[in-house]
Amino acid sequence: MSDAHPLLHRQPQHGTRSGVRALPLRVGTRGSPLALVQTRAFLDRLRHFCPVLRTMNVFEEHVIRTTGDAVQDRRLAEIGGKGLFAKEIHEAMLARRIDFAVHSLKDLETALPPGIVLACTLKREDARDVLILGPGCGDPDPDDPWAALPGGAAVGSSSLRRQAQILYSRPDVRVSLLRGNVQTRLDRVAAGQVHASLLALAGLRRLGLESRASIVLNPELMVPAAGQGIVGVTVRETDTELRELLGGIEDPEARAISTAERSMLATLDGSCTTPIGGFARLLPTGELHLTGLVARADGSFLLKRSLDGAARDAAAIGGELGASLRADSPDDIFA
Repeated sequence: MSDAHPLLHRQPQHGTRSGVRALPLRVGTRGSPLALVQTRAFLDRLRHFCPVLRTMNVFEEHVIRTTGDAVQDRRLAEIGGKGLFAKEIHEAMLARRIDFAVHSLKDLETALPPGIVLACTLKREDARDVLILGPGCGDPDPDDPWAALPGGAAVGSSSLRRQAQILYSRPDVRVSLLRGNVQTRLDRVAAGQVHASLLALAGLRRLGLESRASIVLNPELMVPAAGQGIVGVTVRETDTELRELLGGIEDPEARAISTAERSMLATLDGSCTTPIGGFARLLPTGELHLTGLVARADGSFLLKRSLDGAARDAAAIGGELGASLRADSPDDIFA
């Protein structure tokens, strides 16, 4: 990228000009350890992409406490869904208190508020889930991960998607609410408060905690959340210069697979209590392979299907698979 990008010639000042705030640029983020690691890694990536940024005081980090972070004693489905990890960040952006924001893509709604767009998606970290085993569990076996859980085991999770899939395979286990940051969940498993938990491998890797994973789960066995492992950056639609700068580090593969996953999610249009999984990847042929899942939270119903197609048709593939899953699922799944 040329160092002559017009945005970088703005002098530090307050106010806006041509729809873009002058330097420094204010980046919004949640305050969890994982969110901060992701945000700082993104800013490092941006500085590497545009070397002039390395010598300029360009960015201000603004930590925003979201409703999803503040309410820890209930499932997200009970208080409004996963969009609660972004609501206050969107509001700050529309009020021009921040200029762009860094998110875990799985926490972003499929339909963003008017005036906000997804500027770029970064290369996906490993999207798989992992099983964390605590005291009283057997030896891990990647070929049969649930066998490590004792009969009637207590599994801590806040995800209905994970709950539905584990109960489908092991209806004898008890799934209890376990929220909090990654380290909190690991500590509770180690302390024996629950026998096991499920976490995203991407988050463990970014925090340097990958060794705490007992078993990495095959994504066909435990279908990940749509967008899991991908960092997405949002910006005001009218901030064309900033959109151009951020778009320069877009990862084309991440954009294609996330488009397919989010298109499927949007087509299903389930409530926040509908367990839905979506995982896309590019095959060696260059085609896109998308797996989708719809289930009941109690594990009594689970439907999983896959669809292949050209990567350029990612949105259409997601829409087609979503429509297929919806058509063959009981009506109450989407009530």
